[in-house]
Amino acid sequence: MTPLRALPSWCRWAALCLAAAAAPARAELVVLTGGEVVKVAAYEAVDEAARLTLPAGGTMILPLLRIERVVDDEIVPTPEAAPMAQLTPGIAVRFDAAQPVPEGPYGALMYEAARRHALNPQVVAAVVRAESAFNPRAVSRKGARGLMQIMPATGQRFGLSRRELFEPQKNIDAGVRYLALLAERFQDELPLVLAAYNAGEGSVDRYRGVPPYRETREYIRRIYRSLGAPTDAATVASLGSSTTGLRAGK
Repeated sequence: MTPLRALPSWCRWAALCLAAAAAPARAELVVLTGGEVVKVAAYEAVDEAARLTLPAGGTMILPLLRIERVVDDEIVPTPEAAPMAQLTPGIAVRFDAAQPVPEGPYGALMYEAARRHALNPQVVAAVVRAESAFNPRAVSRKGARGLMQIMPATGQRFGLSRRELFEPQKNIDAGVRYLALLAERFQDELPLVLAAYNAGEGSVDRYRGVPPYRETREYIRRIYRSLGAPTDAATVASLGSSTTGLRAGK
């Protein structure tokens, strides 16, 4: 069988369209670099472009450099999403010399990037584990790449070419720089930092806390479990009321 990547571009698009027709319908939110949000019935990334199928019919093809995030448009049911008490156990976001070097083949790279940008290296390692399972060649169906699953638009924001997204040192450094930027913006509130890394800064601003997207809340739960702080659905629901890290006008 001929690999999909070996086919001409138009053949790849045709194959993806056939696959999409056979797959169950799913709605997603595509966040553009300008802050606009487009609700789509289907999303596919091929090479350096993305095909957006609109709910009312018709399609758009955009360069991946126009796309900041793609999140499943699945809202947590109201009782689970209702604001509750804030998360009690705290996990340090900032670097401390007592924090150990993460285990694994990229532990030293993660530690050095975390030290450079004043972040907890264990948080960095938990994000890498959740994003790519430590696979430097990982490419998601949304177009995110490398160890920290950085979209090309985010990579460009931090001066990386598309090819450099697959270089472990550069990918980790860019991802940690982005986490550090989010930590500063959201005043070291880890749930908000993780929510913004997953769903985009604009989503956290719009909901004034962790968005009620099931994907985003499960993402936070996975990282908290990885850090040794298991969380149930009620605890994650409480994160939606965490607004103290939101700055006026942001």
